[in-house]
Amino acid sequence: MVFIFLGLVSLFADVTYEGARSVLGAYIKILEGSALIAGAVTIGEFLGYLMRFVSGFLADKFKSSKTLWFFTITGYVINLIAVPALAIAGSWEVALALVFLERIGKGLRAPTRDVILSEVAEGIGRGKGFGLHEVMDQIGAFAGPVLVGWSIATSGGDYRPAFLTLAIPATLSLLFLGMSAYMYPTVKSVNVKKSTVGWVSNAKFTLFIVSLSLMTAGYLPWSIVSYHMKATQIISDAEIGFAYALAMGVDALVAFPAGFLYDVVGPKSLILTPVAAALIPITLFTNSRLSFYIAAALWGVVMGIYETNMRAAIPDLVPEDKRALAYGVYGLVYGAAWMAGGLIMGYIYVVDLTYLITYALILEILSLGFLTALIRKYTIKT
Repeated sequence: MVFIFLGLVSLFADVTYEGARSVLGAYIKILEGSALIAGAVTIGEFLGYLMRFVSGFLADKFKSSKTLWFFTITGYVINLIAVPALAIAGSWEVALALVFLERIGKGLRAPTRDVILSEVAEGIGRGKGFGLHEVMDQIGAFAGPVLVGWSIATSGGDYRPAFLTLAIPATLSLLFLGMSAYMYPTVKSVNVKKSTVGWVSNAKFTLFIVSLSLMTAGYLPWSIVSYHMKATQIISDAEIGFAYALAMGVDALVAFPAGFLYDVVGPKSLILTPVAAALIPITLFTNSRLSFYIAAALWGVVMGIYETNMRAAIPDLVPEDKRALAYGVYGLVYGAAWMAGGLIMGYIYVVDLTYLITYALILEILSLGFLTALIRKYTIKT
């Protein structure tokens, strides 16, 4: 039951912040921000992932159930309050600050939540557990953009009512979170007596992290995707939200099969991620209604595998008592790569779209190389 409640927490949380995220680039353009500002949204991603490292490090240091739940609850509260507040943002500077705050909240709760989730999911298989959780995530992530797109369409293009409506799912998420903490107050993995050396570095984890960082730095952020959709004016503002809903729907469809595949073949299931990421800018910049929706679908494929199999892989690559720290390190590296990639691609977007496509291709090919090395090492050892 705790697993289901945590899934509902994520479902309603995703309705909230993915609903806002679906039109964030377009909203920044309305507030007179540039493409570089849309790319700068990834600074918030970095701050959030930096907070993942902080909370993961502190959870590893103090090793208590109270610490895990403290960061999980505090993070969700910050994360979910910031989104409806976008309704009162009168400038891109305020909107960007709220996005940063929302990402910080998500960062604080992510590694500790994943430790709890990895434990309660062990009975059904970690890959399938994370896959099912991601399906519930993406039901919310699909519903959020649809809700926002519908609200914008029925309010004459006004974004404020859409952001205010997102306060309802935010409240439901926090209610289910409270019930989860009440039902599962003690997390067993923090009571493991065996203590390993204070870091998580090993060859497999290092290869995993390097491949992840390269893939992420070449993965076009949705803020730039939606900015481009708005700039070309090929589709309407409401359709931008619907395109993101498609991405989240594809994410949901991919998640469970990907998780099931991870339980069968391990890291080999990650191979499609850099391939799909490389195809996103190629497809998007074809500049047609159909190409926009294909790019959105590819974006969902990448996110579906990332949110499921990459999270499921970490407990297989590090000792049990280092899970919180490993999730924190993973988050920090991912966030740094996401921020750097977003800023670089935001700049290249202004210069030449052909350069942006080339940049993405090079990074995804390098990512695939390191991932192949990880698969070989994992296969030999197992």
